[in-house]
Amino acid sequence: MTAPGTRAAAPAEDSDDLDVEEALALVREAKDDQPGQVPAPATEAHGEEHRAIPWRQAREIAARAARARARPAPVTVPLGDALGLVLAAPLDALTDLPSFDTSAMDGWAVAGPGPWDVRDEGVLAGHAQPEPLTDGEAVRIATGARIPADTTAVLRSEHGRTDAQGRLHATRELAHGQDIRPRAQECRGGDQLLPIGTVVTPAVLGLAAAAGYDTVSAVSRPRAEVLVLGDELLTEGLPHDGLIRDALGPMLPPWLRALGAEVVAVRRIGDNAEALHQAVTGSEADLVVTTGGTAGGPVDHVHPILERIGAELLVDGVKVRPGHPMLLARTKDAQHLVGLPGNPLAAVSGLLTLAEPLLRTLAAHPAPEPYTLSLKEAIQGHPHDTRLVPVVLRGDRAAPLHYNGPAMLRGIAAADALAVVPPGGAGQGEETELLDLPWAAAGIEVCFT
Repeated sequence: MTAPGTRAAAPAEDSDDLDVEEALALVREAKDDQPGQVPAPATEAHGEEHRAIPWRQAREIAARAARARARPAPVTVPLGDALGLVLAAPLDALTDLPSFDTSAMDGWAVAGPGPWDVRDEGVLAGHAQPEPLTDGEAVRIATGARIPADTTAVLRSEHGRTDAQGRLHATRELAHGQDIRPRAQECRGGDQLLPIGTVVTPAVLGLAAAAGYDTVSAVSRPRAEVLVLGDELLTEGLPHDGLIRDALGPMLPPWLRALGAEVVAVRRIGDNAEALHQAVTGSEADLVVTTGGTAGGPVDHVHPILERIGAELLVDGVKVRPGHPMLLARTKDAQHLVGLPGNPLAAVSGLLTLAEPLLRTLAAHPAPEPYTLSLKEAIQGHPHDTRLVPVVLRGDRAAPLHYNGPAMLRGIAAADALAVVPPGGAGQGEETELLDLPWAAAGIEVCFT
């Protein structure tokens, strides 16, 4: 959605110029590790001090990681499947538009000055070329129909009347060429209609069809696979006996699709290290997303698996709340893994911090323009980290939602966006950067505060 308010680039909290390799070097230097090795899991304080990087740098690293991989070959996609993709070739007109002179209105095609004798048979859209007109002659014509040769103008139905003898008269002055769409008025065959990199919207689909296309050349959707970890997760019914419902399994696939990915599989792995190893090494997806298991607990297997397969950690912790133990790794030349925290809102934070810029860049979508709105009320900040807080948009202000703890979804379910709150917090009326949610709709008066 396009939020109301002044759109302006928010001041950078930290430099975005950190290269992927520079970030890796910093991680390795801090941990005295050899290149390619995954540092052992650390305590929260240790990770914060030595591995976690600023939120903006994490997003930039994710985007640069996608740019660093080889670009897949463009795909030829039927128009019905192209919505949301990015053009990989210019959209050039295959014909003149319109491809013949057409009537812009219902009325009469007339030749010469009036009054006019009217032919018995009219001209409809989709029919063959009608017979030419002679001076003083008119013919009924429908919008979009081919103009007869030697037509002077089209007289609109509401601007003509017939007399007792059946002759047609104009009730107002008629200009030469009026209400005629001449051939090639919009474009000539071979003209570039849209450049490479254009996002395919419904209007683009309409233009492509009008220009004669059945398919377009586009950047393929990145493929994503979701691995749901945790023995404590239920797939149905009420929580019981220490077990809880899995919120991420139902939530992540449609969210990834909204971010432009094709979700090829959702697998439930539990806390089985060997099953996780097989799932990661066997995946052919561009992006593997795991849920939970990114900290240093006894059944947190993500770090050990990445070390075992020789993955390269690009991000190992981010200075953001919720969601700081998230990670990004390069598992293969053309594959990345995003490890999300297990708490639901923390997982959303990881999704928007690491998965969104990576998927967006893989799909060749432009980065959204940063924008700010003033806060309806103050938001308390973390002393050192960025906070992502669900908000609703009300006119030119953003209202923070309560129920924004790491394990809570009540706030984000009612939200239009996430406020990017810098360390130390943001005061009432302060301009604050917002991240729109992909399906947000303004004006829905739902607010749990």
